[in-house]
Amino acid sequence: MYRLVIAEKPSVAMSIAKVLGATARKEGHMEGGGWLISWCIGHLAGLAEPAVYNPSYDKWRREDLPILPESWRFTIGKDKREQFDILRTLLRRKDVSEVVNACDAGREGELIFRTAYHLAGCTKPMKRLWISSMEDSAIREGFENLRPGSDYDGLHQAALCRQKADWLVGINATRLFSVLYGRTLNIGRVMSPTLALIAQREAEIAAFEPVPFYTVELDCGGVTLTGERISGKEDAAAIAAACEGSAVTIQTVERREKSEKAPALYDLTTLQRDANRTLGYTAQQTLDYLQALYEKKLCTYPRTDSRYLTDDMENAVPMLVSAAAVICGVDAPGTALASQVCSSKNVTDHHAVVPTKSAADADLAALPQGEREILRLVSLGLLRAVCPPHRYAETSLTAECGEHRFTAKGKAVLDMGWRACAALPKDAALPDGLAENQTLAVDTVQVKEGKTTPPKHFTEDTILQSMETAGAGEMPEDMERRGIGTPATRAAILEKLVDTGLVERKKAKKITSLLPTQAGSSLVTVLPEVLQSPLLTADWEQRLGEVERGELSPEDFMAGIAAMVDELVKTYRPVPGAAVLFPSDKEAVGPCPRCGGAVTESKKGFFCENRECRFVLWKDSKFFTAKKKTLTKSVAAALLNKGRVKLTGCFSEKTGKTYDATVVLEDDGAKTNYKLVFDNG
Repeated sequence: MYRLVIAEKPSVAMSIAKVLGATARKEGHMEGGGWLISWCIGHLAGLAEPAVYNPSYDKWRREDLPILPESWRFTIGKDKREQFDILRTLLRRKDVSEVVNACDAGREGELIFRTAYHLAGCTKPMKRLWISSMEDSAIREGFENLRPGSDYDGLHQAALCRQKADWLVGINATRLFSVLYGRTLNIGRVMSPTLALIAQREAEIAAFEPVPFYTVELDCGGVTLTGERISGKEDAAAIAAACEGSAVTIQTVERREKSEKAPALYDLTTLQRDANRTLGYTAQQTLDYLQALYEKKLCTYPRTDSRYLTDDMENAVPMLVSAAAVICGVDAPGTALASQVCSSKNVTDHHAVVPTKSAADADLAALPQGEREILRLVSLGLLRAVCPPHRYAETSLTAECGEHRFTAKGKAVLDMGWRACAALPKDAALPDGLAENQTLAVDTVQVKEGKTTPPKHFTEDTILQSMETAGAGEMPEDMERRGIGTPATRAAILEKLVDTGLVERKKAKKITSLLPTQAGSSLVTVLPEVLQSPLLTADWEQRLGEVERGELSPEDFMAGIAAMVDELVKTYRPVPGAAVLFPSDKEAVGPCPRCGGAVTESKKGFFCENRECRFVLWKDSKFFTAKKKTLTKSVAAALLNKGRVKLTGCFSEKTGKTYDATVVLEDDGAKTNYKLVFDNG
């Protein structure tokens, strides 16, 4: 008898097969040692399109909404059918006694496996491999401690609910707004609040009016003192004149010793943010590089929201630190403070991202540049995290000159601590020996002009931060999941916003900003608050957690989503005058005789861009086809602009001969007709 292992990707399956001794290559799987090892190719199947439930749903019509399937159907991707058939055959083999789910240890991995398992009609006993590293030792240990598949039934139910709920909102809201506003407008419960954040930021920047201010700066022999901000230029000049050639009297000198704890280890989001800021990588690029490193056994599991290791890993930390030092080409810290990076209570499904022990032996030069840079960044994060605090003395002083107050600050490093690994700019220190009541001669006086600055455009770094914390102030204190999306989904959401033309990346001075397109800003203008608010996705995540723990039934969760979608479809009304927000990118053929809107060409005819108008000239109109003439773009343009067009060589069905005539367009506001007019001459 065999045990069948199903991994998420072929590369992962090969690593598992090597550890288990399944070395015989077969079609779509490996075999050996009592094991069969096969794989999915990501999601082999997804929820079916609406037309599968009803062919009439192939057309987008408001009257068909909401679309709420009573029983859900799946479709298998055409390019994945062959591998699914292999898996189905393996799952049904009589000599397979047990199935091991070795897909990625998370919500989506559970969904990928269970979908294939159920579509194949399999009912065989199921076990779960749950690991955070692809190293041989971790795989071996994972197979020694396989868990019952039933332990993850709740995780699967939560994943399935998330998939169905996203389908309901995406399909219904996208169709609703696309039909109402005359162009495809992609809506999503995570996409839309993210778009709203970006559009709101741009609105703030556009509305910002800079306010000038002035400061007086005194140079006193190496000590630079700065006055308070002043709104009037003349007032600043008067203060500067009063201080010219004068002296300052130090009033207070305060010295405080402070320390900064080392940053915690990387989770996916903080790694994506740092990689964007320091390397210019998008969130998706960082995730892709990290996933590749995971599959090459060089980094631990990527899709984590934890920034600590578990307590039982404390003894392994020195070895991981040694590997990180080799990767970064530096000496390992004399003492690695392992206890400050280990905290089981702060670890959810997976611990923080760190390099593996075997990464020290990797040929870094052979890695693609992106993977190499991310591996070094992850390693640097570990080196930093096990270092002692950065300690410094901060000195601040106040002084008076010409009856005006001035201040200065400086820092002196006492112990570099973790900042020795951070490559951060050095702080300036104040000279020693400064004391209260001491006077200093003013060498030079300057009036510096500045302006208040608008908020900065979002970058991938800052939008990820905002997605993580969005709406936190509005949410109940007991809400577990705050912000928009999850570490595993945020990168894909940003890519989808760009791919669907709602957001664009714009590079200036080495910084790539995320800006809403005209369509993106317009969409936010017409979206109801429920689809813009981060509270929606946070509430979903809260309830999905309850489904996972068995505290909320999947049926109750889905009933709530269906009710929300039903209310949206039935109560939403188009924003008056919003047609101007969504100008067509198609060339206008002519004006609509009913509403004056633009008529543009489509595959089957010439349609008014105002969907409420419903005016159309059909290309397959019997009036033209009977005369063996074609309603071309030029013919339609003449009819729309002049109301008539002359046609030559029209075919007569009665006589079989041809004739010339003028076609006149007649439209009564509900129906369109054509009339023939003949020249008397």
